[in-house]
Amino acid sequence: MALPELRRARPSPALLLALAALALAPLACRTPRRVAAPCAHAPIPVLVPDEAPAPATRPLTVGFVVVDGVYDTELTAPWDIFHHTVFHAEPAMRVLTVAPTRGAVTTFEGLRLLPDHGFDDAPPIDVLVVPSAEHSMDTDLEDERLMAFVRERGEAATVVLSLCDGAFVLAAAGLLDGLRCTTFPGDVDRFREMFPALDVAEGVSFVHDGKAITSAGGARSFDAALYLAERLYGETAAQGLARGMVIDWDLDAIDHVRTAGARP
Repeated sequence: MALPELRRARPSPALLLALAALALAPLACRTPRRVAAPCAHAPIPVLVPDEAPAPATRPLTVGFVVVDGVYDTELTAPWDIFHHTVFHAEPAMRVLTVAPTRGAVTTFEGLRLLPDHGFDDAPPIDVLVVPSAEHSMDTDLEDERLMAFVRERGEAATVVLSLCDGAFVLAAAGLLDGLRCTTFPGDVDRFREMFPALDVAEGVSFVHDGKAITSAGGARSFDAALYLAERLYGETAAQGLARGMVIDWDLDAIDHVRTAGARP
């Protein structure tokens, strides 16, 4: 007796489309968000991983607190990185200097600067930067106007960043209370003596806890600045900034601390 011929049923077009959608769904979930970040010449894509904070959506004002005796490296390293965001991010940072008055400030190395603002006329500040100065560990901490300005503007800022012994100023202003932090390696012991309640990390380039980023300073000041730029504008922008400064930027290769409470 001849058996009837068996034929394989062909799936309908609707079924094929449904299966394809199910197969592609996991890939779509893993695709990072694409954020436009034009450079100075042409638009470039910035890939922001899902776990990274959202990129800046408006120009961020970065205020550098400068006083007599400020050290050149801790001032100029982050200044260069933040200013150069104009070539790699949109909207970029707006950087400015703030001093007790608009009179000239002389750095420890002898450069004379004319600050953009005095304490009395400074605009709102999103990122407050406190570079190390000659007297960051002593008489600057007794300057009531300086400490009041750092405290008030630091509390209102989204991020506070110290370089080298600028951490002493942030600590004296109460901006590091309950946070992990670091400072210039040679001054860690003094930092702990003056602020015994702080959790001070050693042997790292920088620490990010809460809204405070504290850097060991010196050439490592570039690390903290590039890290913040990457947090705000994405890895592509940070790599572009690093190339412009001839820096091999690899965050994973840098000893640093980022706590669970770090923001942004």
